[in-house]
Amino acid sequence: MQKLYEQYRGLLFTLAYQLTGSAADAEDMVQDVFVKAYEVPLERMAEPKAYLCKMITNRCRDLHRSARRRREHYFGEWLPEPILTSDDQTYEAVARGELLSYAMLVLLERLSPSERAVFVLREALGFDYAAIAEQVDKTEANCRKLYSRAQGKMGVSAETPGFTETASEPWIRAFLTALEQGNLDAIVTMLAKDAVLISDGGGKALSAVHPIQSREHVIRFLLGIIQKGANEEGGFEFKLTEMNGQPGLIVRTRNRIETAALLHMENNEIRSLYLIRNPDKLQRLER
Repeated sequence: MQKLYEQYRGLLFTLAYQLTGSAADAEDMVQDVFVKAYEVPLERMAEPKAYLCKMITNRCRDLHRSARRRREHYFGEWLPEPILTSDDQTYEAVARGELLSYAMLVLLERLSPSERAVFVLREALGFDYAAIAEQVDKTEANCRKLYSRAQGKMGVSAETPGFTETASEPWIRAFLTALEQGNLDAIVTMLAKDAVLISDGGGKALSAVHPIQSREHVIRFLLGIIQKGANEEGGFEFKLTEMNGQPGLIVRTRNRIETAALLHMENNEIRSLYLIRNPDKLQRLER
């Protein structure tokens, strides 16, 4: 079982994380699944990868149902927990190659547990419909319908295969410099007209309760944050790092992480900005 743990832990974490949006829950479920798998006779695990993936998928679907109920009472907007993917000792290389973009993780919240399971197994892990049907105990035809329904709810298609356009580190630095200098002309050219900013404080950190929409409102909000940092003792410290397989920005003040920021690009403009400020979701970044 130790060999199976070493071989499949990264894969199962990747799957569980994308099914829940929570690294903490994913880690707990991976441990739980291997504890239960230890009691399963080896002859029942002729195909251990499929068997373990099915265990984690079922566990996540059960958790997802209760999590949706909890999030109905969540204060403000809920965003997935960001993870560092630049440290292979923490998250194996398999987790980097098979992670959906952060923007896609946000859209996954629109789906039912079954739709989300089918979409992640198909889009991230590349399972064929026969294998997915075995995982979720449905027919191949049902799985195809669930996948199509998920695409419709998320507004994605073959032409937009996963929101893979991310900002490069030099691009993010240029955007940050424009904000610090108050260079409105530069900021306007880097933001889409219909840009949206979503922040998640979970009622534990200051954040916008509702999404901020339109280029003008997003600019006003971001410049307010920059001004606030300039007025605080010590100011803000910005650090670029790889999160969720893409360049992201960590903001520190008073020797602790205040915000993790990730961007989604379309046509070389910022379409969506995600600011994670809930301290519960920043703990692993501190580690």
